[in-house]
Amino acid sequence: MRILKEALEHPDDLYPLWKLKIATKQAEKQIPTESHWGFCYSMLHKVSRSFALVIQQLGTDLRDTVCVFYLVLRALDTVEDDTSIDTMVKIPILMEFHRHIYDPDWHFECGKKEYKILMDQFQHVSTAFLELNDSYQEAIEDITMKMGAGMAKFICKEVDTIKDYDEYCHYVAGLVGLGLSNLFNVSGKEILFPESISNSMGLFLQKTNIIRDYLEDINDTPKSRMFWPREIWSKHVDKLEDLKHKENSEKAVECLNAMVTNALLHIEDCLKYMSNLRDPAIFKFCAIPQVMAIGTLTLCYNNIEVFRGVVKLRRGLTAKIIDRTKTMADVYGAFYDFSSLLKSKVNLKDPNAHTTISRIEATQKICRDFGTLDKRKSYIAGEQRSYGPALVAFLIVILAILYAYFSANQPTKIRSLLVHDANAEVQFFVKLLRYRNRDYLLVKYLRMIKTME
Repeated sequence: MRILKEALEHPDDLYPLWKLKIATKQAEKQIPTESHWGFCYSMLHKVSRSFALVIQQLGTDLRDTVCVFYLVLRALDTVEDDTSIDTMVKIPILMEFHRHIYDPDWHFECGKKEYKILMDQFQHVSTAFLELNDSYQEAIEDITMKMGAGMAKFICKEVDTIKDYDEYCHYVAGLVGLGLSNLFNVSGKEILFPESISNSMGLFLQKTNIIRDYLEDINDTPKSRMFWPREIWSKHVDKLEDLKHKENSEKAVECLNAMVTNALLHIEDCLKYMSNLRDPAIFKFCAIPQVMAIGTLTLCYNNIEVFRGVVKLRRGLTAKIIDRTKTMADVYGAFYDFSSLLKSKVNLKDPNAHTTISRIEATQKICRDFGTLDKRKSYIAGEQRSYGPALVAFLIVILAILYAYFSANQPTKIRSLLVHDANAEVQFFVKLLRYRNRDYLLVKYLRMIKTME
């Protein structure tokens, strides 16, 4: 029903969703047959489906390298995130992780679900790592060593100041930006970017995740680990966990808005980095997560739901971002649109309102100066659009009639697809409203289903 509701509210999501579904299936068919590479790419799809899709657009050499790089750091992060591991056990593993990646027999039991599988069978990742070019291995080892040391440092250190916050985000994400820049350069496809803007690429993504994941992190068991800096939250509550209590809703939103405003600082560097990329596949690989980050920050801003449950971009909008982020003009357009939407949510009574607006306007100016904003269609325009109860009821009746018709006249296999493939159903009956020749549309629909078998 959630898919149906989203489709009724945003029918233009349907085509990008369908394209994403097809692209995902095609990417899964390209998983290598060798056991170690097969494990790596299968695991990549499990821990980050959208990221896996973007990675597989890279050239073979760089694709394999980035896949292994991601899984090595994902495994390192799994060790850090597992709060059930004793500190005296965890710190040595973090500090020595850069050596473990050279040992095809090493593995460690920790994590949950797919991350536990990754750690249990880490030898596959190590085997793939050892097949990479020496220059790639050295770059990955260097970042893994620095990240492990930084994580170990913050196991015993609280994030008190904004400076601490930036330092922690540098270790767990800024270094990823530096590492990727190095890998792109070693591949010969990109210049070596300044460390400051490579660092900002990681910090912008990490701060977005930290903001969005407040409730999940604060409720983590057996104990929570939080990275919101005391310098920010202590202005609003006595304890960080107090932000999730309903009686503190107003203070929680003010604190949240301060966190989002802090993250906006990195946008200028991110736009500068992306504007200097030369390889189209590397550009998409870097740009899509950044657009999703500004979209997520916009969704989180002034949104009490961050402290109540999961807040994330709807799947249709994510599909649009993946489908339509191809050039720097697309990035400027998306950042401008999301920034405008964020600006419309600012309450001038918020303590950080003027700072927030100032940073948003700086972003908008950069995007306007590129000179292409008036030449494209916004894909977030009309985000608040919805359809009335009468139309919803009409569509449900149409769906019921179609189901009855197919049940009586079509083969069992087609009926099954109609019942279970919600995306196909929605695409069909929403389009039905736009076509007068319903018999023609019916034929098109049956052909579409056949291609999806």
